[in-house]
Formats: sequence, C-alpha cells, structure tokens
Amino acid sequence: MDIIFYHPSFNAEKWITGLQQRLPQARVRAWTPDDRAHADYALVRQPPVAMLQGRRELKGVFALGAGVDDILGQLREHPQMLAEGVPLFRLEDTGMGRQMQEYAVWHVLGWFRRFNDYRQQKSQALWQPLRNLSREDFTIGILGAGVLGRSVAESLRFWGFPVRCWSRSPKTLPDVASFHGQAQLGAFLSGTKVLINLLPNTPQTVGILNRALLSQLQPEACLINLARGAHLVEEDLLAALAAGEIKAAALDVFAREPLAQDHPFWTHPDIAITPHNAAVTLPGEAMDYIAEAIRQREAGEMPAGQVDLSRGY
Repeated sequence: MDIIFYHPSFNAEKWITGLQQRLPQARVRAWTPDDRAHADYALVRQPPVAMLQGRRELKGVFALGAGVDDILGQLREHPQMLAEGVPLFRLEDTGMGRQMQEYAVWHVLGWFRRFNDYRQQKSQALWQPLRNLSREDFTIGILGAGVLGRSVAESLRFWGFPVRCWSRSPKTLPDVASFHGQAQLGAFLSGTKVLINLLPNTPQTVGILNRALLSQLQPEACLINLARGAHLVEEDLLAALAAGEIKAAALDVFAREPLAQDHPFWTHPDIAITPHNAAVTLPGEAMDYIAEAIRQREAGEMPAGQVDLSRGY
C-alpha cells in the first residue's frame, strides 16, 4: 500500500521510518506539490488542497491531531478537496488525554488550595492564612464529553471533586452528572465553579465562551480553555475578570497565535498562558493508532476516530 505524509512542522523522515517499521508492507513518502502518484492513505496537518483533491482512491485520511478544524475549514471553501466517501479520522487520544489531565489537575488544585492567592501574597510579603475552600462546593464543569473530556473528568473525580459535563447529545460517564443540549446549558453552568472547555471547534461553538455564558457560573469561577481560541470572546473574559465574575483563567489557545506581544492577557495577573502545548501529538502513540487503524481498514473494518463531517467532529 502507499501512504503520503504532510505536516508543516513535523520531521517527515521520523514519521516515515516509524510507519514503515509498523507497516512493513507499506510504501510511505513525504508529499510534494508535484506528487500525483497513487496513495491509499494520507496523513496530514493543514494539508494543501492539491494534496487531497481528486484522490478518489484514498481509503482514509488521518488528521495528525485531535482537532480537524483546519481540514474542515478548507472543505467549506473547497468542497471537492476530499472525494465523496473517503473517511476522515482524528487522533482521539494517543497520549493527549494524559497531558490534558495534567494541565487540568495542576490548575484546579492550584485554585482549590489557593496557591495563586498565596503567590500574590508573597509579592506583598504578606503572611496571612486564607480560608480553606470546600471540595463539595468546588464543582468542575466540562464542556465536551468526548474522549478527552471523559479523560479529564476521570482524573478530577480521582481527587474527589464533583464533576459534571455538558455535550450536544446525551452522554453517560461514571460518577459524572451529565447535561446536554441548549435547554440544559443554564443548569449546567449555574453549579459550576471551574469551567473546562474541551468542545470541538464548529460554527455552532465559535464564541461560546462569552460574557453571557461566563456570568451564569458560580461567583468567582475559574476558566480553563484547552480547545480552540475561537471559542473564547477575549474581551468578554477581560470584562468578566474586571467585574469579579471570573476569578482566574488558564488559557492554552488563542484567537490569533502566537499571541501578540502587546495583548493584555500577558500582563493580567489572573490569567495563566501556555503556547498551545497543553497536549501535543506524541509520535509513537499516534503511529501505533494509525498503523492499527490502517490494518483495520485493510480488513474491511472501520476504526475509531472517524469524523462526522456534518457535525464537524
């Protein structure tokens, strides 16, 4: 079989070698703009339209990340880029779940134990024990109940926090209160102290983290955005922080990346920033999944991780 690979920043040779070790029968090559030779599978991130357009022979396209908004955005502009019937797959976990857990647990515990407050007191040379917060009242609400959302929920339940999730359609997670649909969004928000966003980036979720939504959380709630910068109305977060509706935020993704040096987020004392690396693609785990998925496709099966193009995830 023939596999083509394109990623704007990954080391192509490392991936080619790793995939050939896992799939000895495969011929793997880095795609170049003049490459129109046969391909059974394509591994891509931000692929040029010409890479996929007209390739009706493809048995599968694998997005090299959990998000597929880059490909779906191109499809909206170039509907013929992906031939009808060619399945698109995304990396559902492949090591990203554990990284998301680490990020969420670090910030939740910091806010719960008031380490950020003590850090500010340190800058004032202020020795002042603060009131302990009640774990029972420190409810974690997760927007999105997919693979990564479930993983983060599980890790926070381990620490004894009440955890709830909200999703487009009903989901059942062990020991997690589940809300779904627009009708239940308000009830979900009203009891949430820390809101963690892990929603897919779709036209329906753009700007969902706005002032109206943030104002429905518990007083002095905290926000973690691990999904996409397009979800957050940045000026609304600043306004909510100024009004005391939001106490703190941890942001890994932004509307424009890299974040401009003069952006007010940089100097805000209650906003933590990381450069879109809360969870990165781990080559070994990703290649293991892709190799197994290709073996399943060759056996006539449909692997996990197929994207519903109509929903956008």
